[in-house]
Amino acid sequence: MERSGKILNGLQNQYYRATYKSMGFTTEDLKRPMIGIANAWSECVPGHFNLRQVAQRVKDGIYRAGGTPVEFGVIGGCDGMGQGHDGMHYILPSREIIANSIESMAQINLFDGIVLLGSCDKIVPGMLMAAARLDIPCILLPGGPMEGGIEFDGRKSDQTSSTEAYGMLSANKITEKEYTSLENLACPTCGSCAYLGTANTMCSLSEALGMTLPDGGIIPAASAARLAIAEDTGIKIVELVEKNITARQIITKESVRNAIKICLAMSGSTNAVMHLTAIAYEAELEMNVLEEFDQLSRETPQLAKINPASEYNMVDFYRAGGVSKLLDEMQPIISTDEMTVTANTVSENIKNHIYQYPQDSKIIKTMDDPFGYQGGVAVLRGNLAPDSGITKPGAFDESLHHFIGEAICFDSEEEAEEAILKGTIRDGHVVVIRYEGPKGGPGMREMYKAMKYLYGRGLSKTTALITDGRFSGTNNGCFVGHISPEAAEGGAIAIVKNGDKIEIDVEKRSINLLVSDVEIKNRLKEWKRPEPKFKRGYLGLYCKIAASGSEGAIMQYDKL
Repeated sequence: MERSGKILNGLQNQYYRATYKSMGFTTEDLKRPMIGIANAWSECVPGHFNLRQVAQRVKDGIYRAGGTPVEFGVIGGCDGMGQGHDGMHYILPSREIIANSIESMAQINLFDGIVLLGSCDKIVPGMLMAAARLDIPCILLPGGPMEGGIEFDGRKSDQTSSTEAYGMLSANKITEKEYTSLENLACPTCGSCAYLGTANTMCSLSEALGMTLPDGGIIPAASAARLAIAEDTGIKIVELVEKNITARQIITKESVRNAIKICLAMSGSTNAVMHLTAIAYEAELEMNVLEEFDQLSRETPQLAKINPASEYNMVDFYRAGGVSKLLDEMQPIISTDEMTVTANTVSENIKNHIYQYPQDSKIIKTMDDPFGYQGGVAVLRGNLAPDSGITKPGAFDESLHHFIGEAICFDSEEEAEEAILKGTIRDGHVVVIRYEGPKGGPGMREMYKAMKYLYGRGLSKTTALITDGRFSGTNNGCFVGHISPEAAEGGAIAIVKNGDKIEIDVEKRSINLLVSDVEIKNRLKEWKRPEPKFKRGYLGLYCKIAASGSEGAIMQYDKL
């Protein structure tokens, strides 16, 4: 109780005790470690809908272990609800609000430790950023993935199936009846998305980092095991406080490398590159996560295939052994001496783990027989992306690993989506969507709908899409996102013209505009920086000081 004792111990601190007692806390409660529960529950996010019940079981565990839980709320937006409209401008910037709010509440109340309850795309990294920044005992516990829905297009459906189906409907490939049937049947339970999007990627990587109890990231939302691990989490946070095992003892350079290798092995979301960069920054690790991804992607095998890389969803992955199985298989190439929130090392967790279901080699392979000998995420560079561009070759057909096509350019997500649905995009096009980066967007919106519409119209294997924005972890097809420098900063993507040839080469890790250097320089001389889209409110601030995607899109306060 080193932290909370400063305000709860001693005759002089009656004021603080009286304040707590006004809410029903007892004298005995205030003698115990005070554990904050940062709960992102809401009725806005299916991945968070069960967190009321999860929080109660965490509280039970904290009480059982001799601590006192103190719950508070945290915002959290659903990427799905923000897709394709102005709301997406706020999704990535909300990550910083989440980190800042947890930091604020932890310091205002001097909590001895915190349990972080959140499941979704920006909430999980925002919470881990706060943990790294605070450096107190912390455990992150997600609410778990949802079950898959009715079978559609060769796999169990999810909410993204509806978007793909709309593309199919616009191309007259399915009937309106087939399309509308998905509305009630694609999402049968609450939980983070059934596929390996950014949400489930980051929940999995929290396990790999050691910040979530084994299996805690991917136990299904609607299962009894989800509630059981919540109680275990409550017990463990008190143990971490007693042993003074803090977040920075767990989030180390080696544990971040472990997370990178797991991301590559399971072909996780491209957004993980940006989020792990931000988490490492908050932990003051002084490591170049982007370069680590680039190097490790060349030597880390792909051992798991989960939707969108296959028809299997997150519940299938969990039953096949999940992150624990990957860590076990990858022992020769990961650091197993790292401390975790179990108060044991990675190697001890692997030794103690009990698998509940049989092994399934269709989902998780061995090091001797991988799906591929390079990781499922790749960093590309070239005259179109001197700092970097991020792609996910593990999620699309090898025939697209080398693609040369004709540029068709759009200065916003909405313009591109309208053109796709109208049938303007044809085989051989490279769709260029720009001015959607951290500053230009602002907020680095996801080009989720554009990719899904291309898929629905049968163009996912004959076109490519590049952007200074991002992609959803559910997207597949030939895409390159996070192009840096972004268009709003005068990056080369700003001066691409319709009809230009663009070459994407995954094997060579390159992306190039096939025009002369002289022509590029002349076009850049004529380019004029556009006015910011937002000049007031939070986005007015964010677009001024947001770093590039290659730097984690963090807020650079020294730019003020």
